[in-house]
Amino acid sequence: MENLSNYTFDEITVGQTAEYRKQITERDIVLFAEVSGDVNPLHLDAEFAAGTDFGERIAHGMLTGALISAALALALPGPGTVYLGQSLRFRRPVKIGDEITVQLEVVEKREDKGFVTLECRALNQDDKAVVTGTAEVMAPREKLSLPRPTLPTVTVDG
Repeated sequence: MENLSNYTFDEITVGQTAEYRKQITERDIVLFAEVSGDVNPLHLDAEFAAGTDFGERIAHGMLTGALISAALALALPGPGTVYLGQSLRFRRPVKIGDEITVQLEVVEKREDKGFVTLECRALNQDDKAVVTGTAEVMAPREKLSLPRPTLPTVTVDG
């Protein structure tokens, strides 16, 4: 079983980087719609989406935002991270089948609070930015190495 480990505040350095990748699937979009309640037809209805500027269904913007959250929780700083704030700028649509790479870079540390600011970029498979922004987190003070949780099987009826 894979273990998840973190970087503590003291281990983190300005300029440190990490990446996280995920391919966006139909299932991801449907599950995100269910969990969030966002049933905008732009995300779920191919006929409706075909008549928009995008010409096809696109993923929810905040689904890509959630990938940044996953990168912070799993890669840098990792388990034990507390999310404090996020700014996001949506640059391009994310489509079913896109492979998204989240790139994180530490740009500031606040010793007084244990806060870390990271520049965040989500790029598609063509290396084009789909989301940019910054995140502020409270980095863990304790070193952790934990087994990766096994997620339950979820089915989508439609």
